[in-house]
Amino acid sequence: MEQQNLTVLKEFILMGITDHPELQAPFFGMFLVIYVVSVVGNLGLIILTKVDSRLQTPMYFFLTHLAFTDLGYSTAVGPKMLLNFLVDQHTISYNWCATQLTFFNMFITSEIFLLSAMAYDRYVAICNPLLYTVIMSQRLCQLLVTIPYLFSVIFSLVITIKIFVLSFCGYNVIRHFYCDSLSLVPLLCSDTHEIKLLILIFSAFTLVSSLLIVLGSYMLILAAILRMHSAEGRHKAFSTCGSHLTVVVLYYGTLFFIYVQPKSKNSSDTDKMASILYFGDTHAESHDLQFEEQNG
Repeated sequence: MEQQNLTVLKEFILMGITDHPELQAPFFGMFLVIYVVSVVGNLGLIILTKVDSRLQTPMYFFLTHLAFTDLGYSTAVGPKMLLNFLVDQHTISYNWCATQLTFFNMFITSEIFLLSAMAYDRYVAICNPLLYTVIMSQRLCQLLVTIPYLFSVIFSLVITIKIFVLSFCGYNVIRHFYCDSLSLVPLLCSDTHEIKLLILIFSAFTLVSSLLIVLGSYMLILAAILRMHSAEGRHKAFSTCGSHLTVVVLYYGTLFFIYVQPKSKNSSDTDKMASILYFGDTHAESHDLQFEEQNG
């Protein structure tokens, strides 16, 4: 009987965002606009920074990688989510689900650490402006993006492999609109203590370590701003950090809400709502950040 219950799954069913047919078209239109804006804006920034020699600065170096990660996790989830709005059967293949989980975790983790690197960049720019070009050397900038990429690849592969080498039960309905580790773990028949512990350790390390860097940088920035005698200088420093700080609050607030809140029978619905706000508002704020940097 136990062997019969361990079904070899070939596909999963994504519950999607809503069960109401009348909301499918409005949601499709809204997320299509968000995705198109994300693709055009991020690709435009990446191309612009490559062809314009005046933009070969640390600030635009980090913005380029921020645009790349934003485009990456948007593409990992967006096209499949849009397709699900158009078809009745919201299925995703076993292999594509694993691929989606891998790339989503990889890009979202990289983006979190990139925001930390940008916080440090702003700290150096405001607190040590005369030494900025010396401290933020090309070598350091490359190191600040290479380490997050390596860590995110390891984290993503470990979590995905650990989940997909375990046995799934016959129930294959994912209570989300994309393949997420927290939605896949309940479908496993095997012992999930190890994978839950790994997710907790990796997630806690990612959130806490990156948040400490951001908080430390902004505490030093605030102290430097308060010591400024010029009102114009203080205003310029605050405006320089405004959009970045907004994105940081949105990112960490949503992630803590999804991954740290106590789970209940209604938690999947609240997680989906938080993810919707996360995809919509984060893309908007990220493009505001990129626009403000380009004009600041």
